[in-house]
This record gives sequence, C-alpha cells and structure tokens, in this order.
Amino acid sequence: MRTGEFEASLEEAKLYPQLWRLVLGIALIVFILVSGAAMLIGAFVAVAHLIDPMNAVHTGAALARLQATAQGYGGIDTPFAVFLLLVTFVALFIGPMLAAAAFHFRGPGSLFGEWPDWLTGFGVSLAVLVPIYLLLVAASFVFDTPEPNLAPSRWLMLLPLALPLIFIQTSSEELFFRGYIQQQLAARFRARWIWMVLPSVVFAALHYTPSAGAMLPWMLISALVFGLIAADITEQTGNLGAAMGIHFGNNVFGMLGLAVDDTITGLALYVTPAPDAATSVQSVGMGLSVCVVILVWWVTRRLLTR
Repeated sequence: MRTGEFEASLEEAKLYPQLWRLVLGIALIVFILVSGAAMLIGAFVAVAHLIDPMNAVHTGAALARLQATAQGYGGIDTPFAVFLLLVTFVALFIGPMLAAAAFHFRGPGSLFGEWPDWLTGFGVSLAVLVPIYLLLVAASFVFDTPEPNLAPSRWLMLLPLALPLIFIQTSSEELFFRGYIQQQLAARFRARWIWMVLPSVVFAALHYTPSAGAMLPWMLISALVFGLIAADITEQTGNLGAAMGIHFGNNVFGMLGLAVDDTITGLALYVTPAPDAATSVQSVGMGLSVCVVILVWWVTRRLLTR
C-alpha cells in the first residue's frame, strides 16, 4: 500500500507513463551528462585559469587522475580534480528536468515535490544527521586516529565552492533515481520491487570501483542500503527533501570531513586508512556507518510521518 503523499506526487507522472518515454528520457539524460560534462569541465578550467594562471599546471594532472580513477586505479586526491568531477554533475542536475519536460510534459516542481514539504524534509533530515555524524567522527578519533589531509586554512577557503557543488552532485543523483526513474516506474507499475528496488540496485551498481579492494563490498552494501532508504522516505513524504538532505549530509561528512583513503579525498580535512581486510578496524567502521545511515533514516522518517 503506497502512501497518499506519494500517490499525489505521481499525478503528473501518470499522465504519460509509457515505458518508451522513460527509455528515451534516460537516453536524453545520458547524452546531456556526457556532452554537458565535457563542456562544463572546459568552462570550469577556463574560469580557473583566469582567476589563477597557476591552475593551468594542475589541469593536466587532474584530468589524468580522473581518467585513472575511472579505470579503477586509486582515488581522487587533489582539490582541483575533485572540483572537475563535481562540476560534471551540473549536467545530471539539469538532465532529469529536461527529460521530464520533453517526454512526459512535467514541470520541474513535480520531481522535487511541494516546496514547503521539500524544505521541511531537507531541514529535518540534516537536523537529525549532523549530530549523529559528529558523534561518529568523534568516535573515529578515539578508536583509530585519522591523518590530517588539507590545512584548515585552505579547507575553509575551498568550502564556499565545495558545499554548493556537493549539493548539486547529491541532488542530481536524487533527481535522476528517486525523482525521475522512481516516479515514472511507480506511475506505470504497482509492484514495489520494480519502482523501489530496481533503481536502488542500479544506483548501487554504479558505485562499483575495482580499486576499492577490501572496501568494495561495504561500498556496494552502503550504496544499496542508501538507495532503498532514500526510495522509502521519498515514498513516505511524497517529495525529495529528506532524501536529498540525507544524501547531502552524508557526502559532506564523507568528502569534506573524514574521507577514506583511495576514494575522493581531495577536499577532506582528515583521511582514514582504507581497510586492508574485511575484518579490519576500518571495515568494521564502515559497517557501523551503514548502521548509522539506517538510524538517521529511521529517526527522520518517524519525525516526518508522525
């Protein structure tokens, strides 16, 4: 049985629910992502060079680092390389809204949900997540002291650009998976495993990174769990606010606060060693982080649906 809030959010999606429209929409989004990413990287590099000509020195290395990471060799360990990666998600942010308009005649607001409800969900989820994650970070210093990464002064200088880009990155993924795909599948099918589970499995599969080593199973489990809880809380609330809030908060802590070595560490204040075995302290910590995400979802869900 689906919630009334979720059914109300599907009103526009139900007008044109044909699968061929969804397939063409996904194809359009992929095209926008691939073509737009190249243009956005070029524009970002050009602006960076105008601001500081010394950035030209970092461009080649950053692009090489992104290519190596895409092929499964190591993480992204410089701020410039991380910014190049994050800026590509602007294309993915735009893509679902254009596809929804082109093939389903939907306005962008139908993907996000009602603005007051979205804002409430986003705010409540962050209010729940931030103190819990701060406790988790504090515990990591007790059991396995992380290594400093960026100097605090440089970290603070990069923060005004990093935060909005991480918001766009996390929001674009929610728009694509929980907004566009989940809503259009739910408008066509009643079976929960189709509109809730399948997009979550695809979401997890896209996090497959061979270079993760012993950390890979935890990465895939974490992505799958997150996909399922984001899908659930989107159904419960009828908007993307809470899912976007949890995703944003999780990535801010994981990319700007305490990052795992050999992942996206270029903007992190601290770095913790990557696990070298499934039973290592770091692996246990990653298992605990999955439980923490579930706790955040449960508390947020209770607060928003009571």
